[in-house]
Amino acid sequence: MDIIMPMATTGRHNRITTTFSGRILNLLEKKEVYALQEECALVHWGNKSKNDIIKLIDLKDIDDINEFLKITIYELDYVQPDFFFFKKNKYLHNKRETRIVGRPDMIVEVWSKDNSPIDRELKFRLYSSSEVTEHWYIEQDSNEVTCYYGKNRIENQYLTNILATRDGLEFDLRYLAI
Repeated sequence: MDIIMPMATTGRHNRITTTFSGRILNLLEKKEVYALQEECALVHWGNKSKNDIIKLIDLKDIDDINEFLKITIYELDYVQPDFFFFKKNKYLHNKRETRIVGRPDMIVEVWSKDNSPIDRELKFRLYSSSEVTEHWYIEQDSNEVTCYYGKNRIENQYLTNILATRDGLEFDLRYLAI
């Protein structure tokens, strides 16, 4: 089992991820969305230390949910996205809500120079394994947001504009543009 220590972040990194959470606050309050930041681990099939096939877990692939939540969830590798949420897609979590299972509707990573090419490539392969997950990558020192839906690249967005998911959820991070 890998031991993952939280990565040191910058103020801009924290403002970006916190703003994502804040922008969907009304959906959180209505319980229309389950949003998480780096404090939660997203478990997956496959071993990330090998050049294995890794993929996010489709809940339909779990035979015994009780056994999975009691034992299996603790044995799986995981990543800690900067921000992710579930709106339409189903998820499970352990009792303390520290490990999440499922294919998020949206994942956001804020990259810095400290993110290794191996970490970037692994997370991209993992997030791309779900055809129902939109995933965005923001370079910390840039306004460009590289966007994907499953394995498909979709049009880039920019922090100088209001960002919008494919489902129309908007995030106004223009004040963070550099």
